[in-house]
Amino acid sequence: MARKRKGEGQTALVTGASMGIGVDLAECFAKDGYDLILTARSEAALKEVADRLAAKHNVKAATFTSDLGVPGNGAKLADAIAAAGLTVDVVVNNAGYGIAGAFDGSDRATQLGMIDLNDRALVELSHIYWPRMLANKRGGILNVASTASFQPGPLMAIYYASKAFVLSFSEALWKEAEGTGVHVSCLCPGPTVSQFRERAGTGKTNLAKNLGNAMGSAPVAQQGYRGWRKNKRVVITGTRNKMLARLTPFLPRKTLLGIVHTMQSPST
Repeated sequence: MARKRKGEGQTALVTGASMGIGVDLAECFAKDGYDLILTARSEAALKEVADRLAAKHNVKAATFTSDLGVPGNGAKLADAIAAAGLTVDVVVNNAGYGIAGAFDGSDRATQLGMIDLNDRALVELSHIYWPRMLANKRGGILNVASTASFQPGPLMAIYYASKAFVLSFSEALWKEAEGTGVHVSCLCPGPTVSQFRERAGTGKTNLAKNLGNAMGSAPVAQQGYRGWRKNKRVVITGTRNKMLARLTPFLPRKTLLGIVHTMQSPST
């Protein structure tokens, strides 16, 4: 008799699932037997990921194209999922973006859109599915933040602040869910090999230059998934990243701001 996988009979909704960490997180859940609901803006890329993971791991994988950065699209996505007769046990809030550069002269719509996607959509989907998780005493939420969560980020101010919100929100939910069987984890990667860096423009900063090679998205996702399985409140990937995150509270705030400003400045 085949051994039952941990996630069989449950479904994980993964946002931003067409590339990078989102794809690798979806694979982690599929490998453990979770059926998948994948969403992103790119229909073709989503279908390729869904077909590949469904065949490889013998799970069901449905796709829904959605721009979660548009206010209200989280609720519309949930309605479409329900209309398709699907239920959600785990929400993986991975969709997000960042833009490097000074706040002065930045595009207002892009800055506000970062808040809409990184924070508002994450809260919207979490709020929709949270009651079902608590009622069923299983499943949970895996939110993808960043090591940017642990300090303010001059020259990337909105991104750092948006991820600090994700960390704070996740930790609060973890405590609210304590003892219920519902898991909540916040994954905080450092620099990661993905298309995020290309869009954000962070590959040309002193941070990228001084930290050397970024971690691959697959090991980041695997550490995040293992941490979520153990209901680990915060998962920081990489030994150096853990050390830096733990050092942050002990630095004078003015000194910390100067360090981050230098690291986020364009490399010469």
